[in-house]
Amino acid sequence: MIASLQGDSAMAAPNPEGWPQRVAAFSCSPSHFLSSTTPEDFLSDLLQDLKDDKVSESTKVLMLGPLQEHPTILCPSPQVGEQTAVALLGIFSRTAHTPKSVNLKCHLMLSIATVLISTSFVKQGVKVAEGFLDLLFQTAQDTNDQKHGGMFRPLRAIACDCLREMETCCPGLLSHKLEALYSLKQQEMTPLHQAYTLLYGVALRNAVHCLTLQKDVMDGDLKKLLASNEGFAWKATEKPLELVQLTTMSQIPVLPSNVETKELKSVVSLLLEECYLLTPVTQAALLRELTQVVSMVQSLSPAIFKSQLLRLFGTVEISLLHSTLQMKGTFTDSLFTAEDENFLLKRLVGMAQHPLLSTPQKLFYIECILHFPENRPISSNGEESLPVLVTPRMAASLFPTVFNDSSTMLSRLNILSLVYLEDDEEEGIGYIFDHLMALHKIVDHHGTREMTTTFFRAVYIFMQNFYLNEKYTTDLIESLSELYRRHYTLAPNLINLVDSTQKLLEDSSWPTDLLKALQMLIVELPLQQLIHQSLYWHLKVLGRVAKEEQASQRSTVRFLLNLLINSSLCGLGDWRIGNALLSVCRNLLQHPNLDQVFIELADLLQFMMHSFEDVDIQDHARFYYTLLTNLSKEKLSGVLNMGTGESQAKIRSLSSIMAESEELSSCLTVHRTRQPVLKLVKLSEDGISKPDHSSSGPEDSTPDVDLLKVYQNQFLNPEFASVVILKYHLTFAGEVDALYHKLFCICLHFEQTDSNYERVSDVSVPCLIYDRKPCVVSLTLKPWRPYPTVLHASAIFTTEDGLSWHTQLDPIPIGFPDLFLPLPVPVHWSQGSREQLFHQLWKSLCPEESSQSATSLFCFEVGERSLRELIESSFHKYLVSKQLNPESYKVLLFLPPQFYVLLKIKNSEDAASVSIITDNWKLLPFINSYIKCITDYSADRTQ
Repeated sequence: MIASLQGDSAMAAPNPEGWPQRVAAFSCSPSHFLSSTTPEDFLSDLLQDLKDDKVSESTKVLMLGPLQEHPTILCPSPQVGEQTAVALLGIFSRTAHTPKSVNLKCHLMLSIATVLISTSFVKQGVKVAEGFLDLLFQTAQDTNDQKHGGMFRPLRAIACDCLREMETCCPGLLSHKLEALYSLKQQEMTPLHQAYTLLYGVALRNAVHCLTLQKDVMDGDLKKLLASNEGFAWKATEKPLELVQLTTMSQIPVLPSNVETKELKSVVSLLLEECYLLTPVTQAALLRELTQVVSMVQSLSPAIFKSQLLRLFGTVEISLLHSTLQMKGTFTDSLFTAEDENFLLKRLVGMAQHPLLSTPQKLFYIECILHFPENRPISSNGEESLPVLVTPRMAASLFPTVFNDSSTMLSRLNILSLVYLEDDEEEGIGYIFDHLMALHKIVDHHGTREMTTTFFRAVYIFMQNFYLNEKYTTDLIESLSELYRRHYTLAPNLINLVDSTQKLLEDSSWPTDLLKALQMLIVELPLQQLIHQSLYWHLKVLGRVAKEEQASQRSTVRFLLNLLINSSLCGLGDWRIGNALLSVCRNLLQHPNLDQVFIELADLLQFMMHSFEDVDIQDHARFYYTLLTNLSKEKLSGVLNMGTGESQAKIRSLSSIMAESEELSSCLTVHRTRQPVLKLVKLSEDGISKPDHSSSGPEDSTPDVDLLKVYQNQFLNPEFASVVILKYHLTFAGEVDALYHKLFCICLHFEQTDSNYERVSDVSVPCLIYDRKPCVVSLTLKPWRPYPTVLHASAIFTTEDGLSWHTQLDPIPIGFPDLFLPLPVPVHWSQGSREQLFHQLWKSLCPEESSQSATSLFCFEVGERSLRELIESSFHKYLVSKQLNPESYKVLLFLPPQFYVLLKIKNSEDAASVSIITDNWKLLPFINSYIKCITDYSADRTQ
């Protein structure tokens, strides 16, 4: 029986079942995902499969995620946004209106709104925007689920949310539909009453805001606005309004005082009466809208909120408290009395220490105290300030303890510091300093990293408020010095503390005094105590001291010179220690009082360049010595400061050593290119030399030798014939930015998509120039199972400006014929020996001999093109023998690590037949597909 195994050589379209993986990859990193495709192609595939009825609704909901999360990436222009919205609206209309499809229709509605808003295409004259708004309003008009039942309630909720979002982004869009919205709110009796109420509140706020900006507002305009029930106000989309900032000092637009507000007062009162029926979050949102409405209408008294204050003062809901404080900041003493203010502060202090509240909630209450909107604020800069009514007695319960967590402790310490700073109470400052000393003892006894960080932050807060109190600041320097004596690894913390306090307290000498104390401590240490581990940190501190103009540097230089002369440090040649020494020297070279240590510093650098057992350290010490002895102070400073500015191009100074404080993030960061910069182009078969299969030695003279055994003994070496080498041209991916025309130190990295191959090693290319010939790179594959695969490729390279870049290359397909190798036999074997080995292998691969072996037969029409031409073009390198009469060929395909596909090809009058045998039956589909591909291609060429 003749069998023909059919295979598919063309790549199939994206499988709908693969969408979860594609969406997950896109959401994880859109830029990385789109480096292998384009937004247009991905969006086209997404919209096409959304129309496919075979795709499940749950998958379609998942597919809409990218449009909802990253609409501007997939729709970069308004035109693309319009086309996408039209397509989604068409899918929405074609989706069956059944309870089963409600979830999908909700997500479609949300996606359309997201696309239209993100691409700024909510405009008059845009049919899709007008049609979508009509759809939303029609959906919202089905109050109490009268038409379609409760199963479609989620669709109405989404419609209300979309309308509210559109009104928020285009303020005033619904300003001509206030009566209709109010009517819908009044009619709705389901839990969706909250959504309708919030929608009406946003529309009312924006409508009043629009009215305040009009000129010559008449007495009845506000009443007419509340009773309007017309179309959408598309003029509002032409020039969007700015948000109203509700702060005590903001300029809020207001209506003239002669405008009739009776109807508006009735509406606001009714909304406030119903407010308690809403959830806390909805209440808070509605109160914010109504606060803005009342603030814009002068004739409407803030006392309208008075009935709500008693309930709001006792709330434990964060959102409601926030709205209350916002209301207080807007209306101040127009609504809140001094007693209300005092009660509210006591309430905040009590809640800040409530045992049943979580730490984030307590921290929120402390922040509310620090930013409390007072009726008569002393300052209005928006920074932290203590309310006048907060006294030491009121705040005493907030005193921190060592058992508090770090955030709570620091926030309480901050507010107590402000309290005692305002009150100037010495006893209270003493309490705070005692708390610092308690933290000091914990850190001294090997406290945790968190406790150490908390201690230094607490010191910073203390210095921020009490730096003028010399009694405690002097004691603090002594305590920190003793702490460093026992724990030298705290050097980075101390340096950071000095830098931070120096930036905060520009006129204070405390940071410099602390550095002087640390300098004295270090230089007085005996050499025996300068163990190798601690010396590095001591040098870090001395390097920071060397930047201080007010600190004498003579003791530092003498200490370093004595250290090098009387220790084995130079003989060890530790580069890390040597570089730390050079860092101190560099700072000394830039010191304003360099003249005072000129001779000692020259001796130090000269000793290092002759004695330090590290060539790099010697070279830099010699360079610094040359600068010191040959340049003036001004030129020396200029050379060392070269390249430390904020210019875009980094100026390369002669020293090539940058200061530690220099910003290196741009140099150390690997930037990602927006589009692929490089590509790999496989070399054609013509560009690769074909091996000669003819015998290079005499005919085999030992016919009794077991050729199969000799051949198989070669594989005792596991590395024998185990790799496939493919050659590619590394070139630029089309027209690239001029920034990438010269690339250096290119490292190509490959990632497998399966486990059939050993890890592919990285390939390094020294440079690639845009207008020169492409480089040839060799890709070495070591298969475990010789199946087709795809490699993901990326490259890291350096541009001419010194920055490092990462780019994604197009995936590299490895086809089945790429793995074919000629028969790996000794070069001296004759043609007869090769043919004999072919017969022995064929016999050994028979299914009777091995369970993994398999045979097959493939038949095809030769057509006008001769079979010889087909063999020469496709199997020339793998041909073992050929016979002209009758026409037949024997082909052996070797696939690493040690698999075989043997072919016997015969020609007859009607068709050609290919007998196939292999030692791995899993290879049959691939070889069958390959033969079908080349025979179909041959037939197409003859037509």
